[in-house]
Amino acid sequence: MENLVYFEYAIAGIIRYWLLNSDYKQIIGDRVEISTPLNSWKKVTEGVYLYNEGIDPYSGDDFHETPLGLFIFEKMIHHIPQCIGVIFILCDLLTAHILYQTAKAFMNELYSRQTKEKSKYAKDAGSLLLKKPDLALPPVYVASAYLFNPYIIFSCVGQTTTVFANFCLALTYLSMIKGKRIICCSILALATFQSMYPATLLVPASIYLAQADEKSLDGNKPLRIRNFMTTIIVFLTALMLLLSISSQLAEISKLINTIKLLLNVPDLRPNVGLFWYFFTEMFENFRLLFICAFQINAALLYLVPLTLRLHGEPMLLAASLTALMAIFKSYPSLGDVGFYLALLPMWKHLFNYMQQGFVVGCFFLTTSVMGPIVWHLWIYSRSANANFYFGVTLAFATAQIFLVTDILFAYIKREFSLYHGMRREVNGKTTKLVLE
Repeated sequence: MENLVYFEYAIAGIIRYWLLNSDYKQIIGDRVEISTPLNSWKKVTEGVYLYNEGIDPYSGDDFHETPLGLFIFEKMIHHIPQCIGVIFILCDLLTAHILYQTAKAFMNELYSRQTKEKSKYAKDAGSLLLKKPDLALPPVYVASAYLFNPYIIFSCVGQTTTVFANFCLALTYLSMIKGKRIICCSILALATFQSMYPATLLVPASIYLAQADEKSLDGNKPLRIRNFMTTIIVFLTALMLLLSISSQLAEISKLINTIKLLLNVPDLRPNVGLFWYFFTEMFENFRLLFICAFQINAALLYLVPLTLRLHGEPMLLAASLTALMAIFKSYPSLGDVGFYLALLPMWKHLFNYMQQGFVVGCFFLTTSVMGPIVWHLWIYSRSANANFYFGVTLAFATAQIFLVTDILFAYIKREFSLYHGMRREVNGKTTKLVLE
């Protein structure tokens, strides 16, 4: 199985290298579904050029990277410009390998937890249990889903900084499941420093890191609470350290410039998200109200209810929050969507309980094809308007919401069947659970 994965790495690397050196690179990099004001490599190069010319790149409204990001990218462009494409490819392949290792650890964890709780399961739930052979394929599927997902490939070929953001998220997942508190909090702080929304992953990370010390805690609640507090303190310390480093590189107001872009959404160029169209049509008097509503929906609204329901399954909680982040944040891209789609094979054992797979698949395929077509009709042919393109992005977001709710409901149905048995009767009649 390991040899198969390494073969996939080689094929995926060749595909990315060929596209990076083809005429399609510029076309892909200019697509609004791939590049946003926050992750565009073209904006990075413009900012670095202005910086090298002694012009403040933050003086306008076109550069939104953090001062730390500007420093790192300036070194890359100045010292190793010929290797930048290779760096993007290697980072993408390394992200896939980290997700592969994460999936392996998660499957072993699932099997270990099943072994401990097997005595609590219903007698007729044997067919639902994971077998040893079932643990081998999901990690390979995870790596494949990342390596060969067109959304991820296009994001790499377009040289978006989402490639580095996905690397940070993958490393957060791996260190989280391995119980490495300092690494997990430091990488999560770096991801939060870049785009703010990953801060929600501190909740599942805290749960996982507390579970890692559970044996030594012996169920002691005060010590468990102390464990949560330690995780939060380490995260905040890492975040303060990043702020301190950035303040040494540039004025703190430059960092605020990036945060303002995320919160206020001043750049309304179309993307695969929902913000741009609403705030194009919004009356200025109501802008603050709807900004608050949209940002709460993207960052906080689902955090508490999902945590209360999935506190025993923190990896699914983390994946759900990552998916909701990709759907509702202010400047999403297809690279964000491709990342959480690659995580889904870890719950392959839930696929039999999913009901919306065909509908979601058709939506994804249709919207992925129709997006560029409608964009061409709107921008170039002038035979369509913004409503057409927003209709596609709205359908795309709807498909993602269907997918998230379907996988969560599948988890609940399987959990119910494990503890209560396969047969369900109401008034003597056989029934089944359906999603209303």
